[in-house]
Amino acid sequence: MIMKGQKINDRYQIIKSIGEGGMANVYLAYDTILDRDVAVKILRGDLSNDDKFVRRFQREALNASSLSHPNIVEVYDVGDDNGQYFIVMEYIEGKNLKDLLKKRGKLTVTEVIDIMGQIADGLSVAHDSYIIHRDIKPQNIMILENGLVKITDFGIAMAMNATQLTQTNSVMGSVHYLPPEQASGKGSTLKSDIYSMGILMYELLTGTLPYRGDNAVEIALKHLKEPLPSIREEIPEVPQSVENIILRSAAKNPKNRYNDARGMYEDLKTCMDDARINEEKYVYPFPELDGDNKKFTKQVEKAIHTEEEHSEGKKDDEILVKKITNEEIKKENRILVVLSAIFVGLIVIVAAFVLFISFGFNTKDITVPDLSGKMVSDAISELQDLGFEVSDQQEEISSEDVAIGNVVKTNPAAGSKRSKGTVVTLYISKGDTKIEIEDYTGKKYEEVQQLLRDYGLYVLIEFREIDEKDSNSIQNGVILEQDISAGTKLSLKDTITFTVSKIVTAYPDFTDGTYTVEEVQAFCEKYDIDLSIEYVTGTSYNENHIFQQSRAPGTTILTDGKSKLTIRVASVGEGNGEDDTPSCEEMGLC
Repeated sequence: MIMKGQKINDRYQIIKSIGEGGMANVYLAYDTILDRDVAVKILRGDLSNDDKFVRRFQREALNASSLSHPNIVEVYDVGDDNGQYFIVMEYIEGKNLKDLLKKRGKLTVTEVIDIMGQIADGLSVAHDSYIIHRDIKPQNIMILENGLVKITDFGIAMAMNATQLTQTNSVMGSVHYLPPEQASGKGSTLKSDIYSMGILMYELLTGTLPYRGDNAVEIALKHLKEPLPSIREEIPEVPQSVENIILRSAAKNPKNRYNDARGMYEDLKTCMDDARINEEKYVYPFPELDGDNKKFTKQVEKAIHTEEEHSEGKKDDEILVKKITNEEIKKENRILVVLSAIFVGLIVIVAAFVLFISFGFNTKDITVPDLSGKMVSDAISELQDLGFEVSDQQEEISSEDVAIGNVVKTNPAAGSKRSKGTVVTLYISKGDTKIEIEDYTGKKYEEVQQLLRDYGLYVLIEFREIDEKDSNSIQNGVILEQDISAGTKLSLKDTITFTVSKIVTAYPDFTDGTYTVEEVQAFCEKYDIDLSIEYVTGTSYNENHIFQQSRAPGTTILTDGKSKLTIRVASVGEGNGEDDTPSCEEMGLC
């Protein structure tokens, strides 16, 4: 059980739990050496003794630490602290795409292209190293306030050349985004990530999943058998070039998909070009339900029928299909029986030896004396006279009751019985070093945070967003609440949490016909927003009408100068010319 205040690897101070997963739990922690917040992923205690899970967890760390890209969560450290396997990653303050979809329902075409472009760009680096994520879904995609996307949780990522560790006996990942070949137990390839990205892109545009059902089995079969619903029938304004990307990436037959994420990324970069918007609908060059796919379907239906007989009550997200490898399973079971017998035999031998030693060589234990308040020299003499050894390494701790330099306690504790020669550690008082907390509400959090950190406290900041029009007299960056009452004394390395005001301004709807380009420019100058303007000819709008914006109305504007906005303006002429029209990269649409 990981507790608040616990220190991992004598460096990462746990602040709070921020997530739980099937393999590991994630905590917000404070890096006491580099003075920064980090996310620490710790393998679940019930799995840390399972070699298979430990190897998979370590593989995650190795895979993730080898990837360096702005759209992939950075891994700082990997280790093992007394049997607790952990990974230290950058702490992302943002929402995942699932949360964003719950709030917004669906996203605009421009936003989806921006987000999917960043995901494809990040996965391109992984695919270049032959690393498959295997679990692309909105819960594993974080989006920061400035629009930057971060791919998280390579928890079931797999290096293609690490075949000895591949999971051939089970289907992993979420069923809603599960490629047909992966559901059938065929194994994953780079193209498996492409399929999941196609399903994700469909969901972002429509706000719904293409394949739905009452249970995981029904959904898995739909992935295998049913054609992808047409987005343009539901949302006609989606360009054909955009639907083509989804059709190609979410093809059932892997031969019809992009070869890897880089191919999809390159297609996303140009899909909104005027020359491509009305391109022909993508036609699959290979049959979708070819011989392999039909074989997959029969295999899945047969395995599902068997699984349903033995899995009543299981959750839909659990393993769907077990591949038929009876001979391998029998072989593994025989090995497990032999190893278990050997292990039990060893336990019996060790237990017998311990009992023999206990009864044959038992010596009288000595009680550790209470040395609290005594001088160090006197404490050492008393322990040595009783037959104890005294550790050369002494620990310093705070104490309100014991004078500086005297003994506060020992380890083992006073009153416990130990054998002669046991090493005893002394804890020496360094006086009352506790800090009395004041009422900091109404003060600027930066000053208070630095002051308390200088005292040796861990300070956690939680921002509370306040709409600009509702802020009244509240200033930005002011402490609203604190979780430690004034007058309370805290010891070094204790944690205090402040709730701080964050005045936010939202983007208005520039496309409602009431805003001019000049007014948008003035708005962006006021809030330090990087504005790009694209003039588009051949539209049905009046000249100078703003008909599209890259940040949806209601989206929060950052206050750190990192916000970017692109607007598209109708033009009846030749626009501003080639030199004035921003490129795809400049608009942030690629």
